[in-house]
This record gives sequence, C-alpha cells and structure tokens, in this order.
Amino acid sequence: MAAVEIPQQQIRQAAQAAEPRPTVIVDELHIVYRVHGAGTGKGSASSALNRIVNRKIGPTMREIHAVKGVSFEAAEGDSIGVVGRNGSGKSTLLAAIAGLLPPETGKVYTHGQPTLLGVNAALLRDLTGERNIQLGCLAMGMSKEQALAARDGIVEFSGLKEDFISLPMRTYSSGMSARLRFSIAAAKSHDVLLIDEALATGDVEFQRRSEKRIKELRKDAGTVFLVSHSHGVIRETCNRSIWMHDGVIKMDGATDEVLDAYEGSLK
Repeated sequence: MAAVEIPQQQIRQAAQAAEPRPTVIVDELHIVYRVHGAGTGKGSASSALNRIVNRKIGPTMREIHAVKGVSFEAAEGDSIGVVGRNGSGKSTLLAAIAGLLPPETGKVYTHGQPTLLGVNAALLRDLTGERNIQLGCLAMGMSKEQALAARDGIVEFSGLKEDFISLPMRTYSSGMSARLRFSIAAAKSHDVLLIDEALATGDVEFQRRSEKRIKELRKDAGTVFLVSHSHGVIRETCNRSIWMHDGVIKMDGATDEVLDAYEGSLK
C-alpha cells in the first residue's frame, strides 16, 4: 500500500500561517493483523484459502488489533521518538506510515516517500557489502553515478574495513549489518525517515555519528521517527516523543516530559 499524499490545501494553509509544513498526518488509524492457522491447526488448505479470500474469521484465525485509533501530525524538522513496551504498536505504526501495512480504517497522509530503516531492512545476504551499497543507493533514487560517488562516504561512515566490503553480507555480524544499513540510508536526505531499532546494535562511536546525522537530516527539513529502547539516544536527538501503550497514544509531547512519565511508569 503506497502512502497517501498530503492534500495541497493543508500544505498551503501551513505555509500561510508561517508554520512548518506537515509531512505526516495520521488520522484515526486502526491496524488489525489476521493470523491464519492459529489455534487447533485443523482444516483443509482449500477451506483456509476460502476464508482468506472472503475475509471470514474461522475457528483457526486470530485477530490482533495492533493500532487503535491513533491520530497525530508531524512537521518538517521534527524528530519524534516513539517509546513503549514490547508489543505496544511502535513498529506497526512505523510500518503503516511507510505504506507497508494497509489500515483497517483511518488514513495516513505523507509528503514525499517515507523510508523505513529497521533491524530487518532488506539487504541481500549473498551479495557483497559493495553490491548492497550500490543497490541500496539505486533503490533510494540515486543515479548510478551518484551511487558511485556516495560509496566511499558510506563505507567511512559505517566504520567497516575495506576487507569486509568485498565479502558477502552473510559473513557480517548483526552490528556490522545494522551499521551498513543506516550508513546507506543516511547518504541521502529524506522527506520522512523512519528508524526502527536500527541503531541498537551499533557501538558508542557509531551511535554518536548517527545522532549527528539525524540532526543534519532534520535541518534539511526532513522528519525523523525513531523507535529505540535507548532513551539516551531519543533524549539527544528528538524534540518530541510519542508514548505508545496497548496500541494507543498514551502521551505525545516534549521528549523529556514524555520519557520522564514513561520511565516513571516502569518503576
């Protein structure tokens, strides 16, 4: 599902009011997962297919209401941390903004094409780091010449040694893969960049470089969403935070206020 473009009227109204241009509008968003085959596991393949085609809930299907009526707006220059316990709907929300999950009801509007960078972002394990850099840059809309020009900067930012760049990605540790994924994404400015725990496996030096790059992306009038269990990273890079709980927004506001409240709930 492609994200829906923000209506030009709303963009013009924001410009006339001298306010930052909206980049993401989430309006009464509901996301429901349907898990087929959960439960007893009985039933024929044809009956299961029939239920899928007709969207009927059979005895072996479960519904998980992951996001429940979420609404908010984000603007140019915002860096928004998204916090909450595991299973609270954080990653589902980012995937919906990226256009990867269809709403059950509600709408997601975006200005430009959102880019989702997660711990499981698609890099081809059987290809070298070098080839993945090329393909990643091309996938972001760079020309072949731009991709070649960006190559050295990506390698330097990632902190990977040249010896590893020529090896297949399957030989990389999880930390090395995460660093390369972020380095590729950070080589280009984005209208909306969604980062889902992609910095969690990097070392301290890499996290500092990443925090600096996120701030630069914000200055380029981009909008950054950051899901992270590292509250230090969120405090350092995000001017605003959203606390998700059981699929709803429990709090949305200044980062320090939201994180203080969330951390207090964990005690």
